[in-house]
Amino acid sequence: MSSYLKELEKYRDIDEDEILRTLSPEELEQLDCELQEMDPENMLLPAGLRQRDQTKKSPTGPLDREALLQYLEQQALEVKERDDLVPFTGEKKGKPYIQPKREIPAEEQITLEPELEQALANATDAEMCDIAAILGMYTLMSNKQYYDALCSGEICNTEGISSVVQPDKYKPVPDEPPNPTNIEEILKRVQSNDKDLEEVNLNNIQDIPIPKLTELCEALKTNTYVQSLSLVATKSGDPIANVVADMLRENRSLQSLNIESNFISSTGLMAVLKAVRENATLTELRVDNQRQWPGDAVEMEMATVLEQCPSIVRFGYHFTQQGPRARAAQAMTRNNELRRQQKKR
Repeated sequence: MSSYLKELEKYRDIDEDEILRTLSPEELEQLDCELQEMDPENMLLPAGLRQRDQTKKSPTGPLDREALLQYLEQQALEVKERDDLVPFTGEKKGKPYIQPKREIPAEEQITLEPELEQALANATDAEMCDIAAILGMYTLMSNKQYYDALCSGEICNTEGISSVVQPDKYKPVPDEPPNPTNIEEILKRVQSNDKDLEEVNLNNIQDIPIPKLTELCEALKTNTYVQSLSLVATKSGDPIANVVADMLRENRSLQSLNIESNFISSTGLMAVLKAVRENATLTELRVDNQRQWPGDAVEMEMATVLEQCPSIVRFGYHFTQQGPRARAAQAMTRNNELRRQQKKR
């Protein structure tokens, strides 16, 4: 150890700056390359930081990905395939497996009387279905065959056992017809305060212009007969939600509002909920199935609105958080109980 320290003493007074000044540019570049800290074993670092850049060739041009892929593919095709150690001749070796036949022991063999053997041999598929139903062998037939054989005293099902694999035929259910509501006519009736118009249903009409919906909500501000407004699946967004919120602040006859399955964000829902607090006639509100989840703040606001508005007895929304869900359920129970007590009086 002492000899090693003595060897280091002669380097104590060396002037490093003087040595660096005497080095040539090539020697400085080599020194800089040696001083770079590289970690070739660290897989978390990019390849450029794990090893030194030893490329001395200047770039030939920009990267052409297609040309590079074609070159690699051509190079791979030119590589000679490795010869098999044992050449393939297509010869099949060995014998195919044949499952041995199991002989039924004498004690397990069932013998029937000659009359029964002859009856079963001549029975049709429908008769076999009825016999299977009587014996409780319902796995050999479809549900329709089984219950037909149990309920009828005669052989009426002639489908046969082959129908077990066939599905039951169901009558196709036609699609719902399009909404026949005429938006122009409804708008005129709302603006004229028609006393025979109590429900406005615009569900599934997806081509309603925003100005028309805006005029409808503006007319509902002063309408005194419409009790239900439904705008389900009309592609309504936040602009319509804000107009509906303004309508709720002034309308005093609307009892049901349904704006489910639309593109209303948390901002639009928050505006509607704040307007509901200022409306004392609304008893039903449905805002579920929007394009995106409104968030925790909106769900907390929903629970708060239900607690502060005893007039709402029906609320359509699927809560994702346990806290707002419990508060909303408790508030709805209280509101319905208050409504029941008011009807008794």
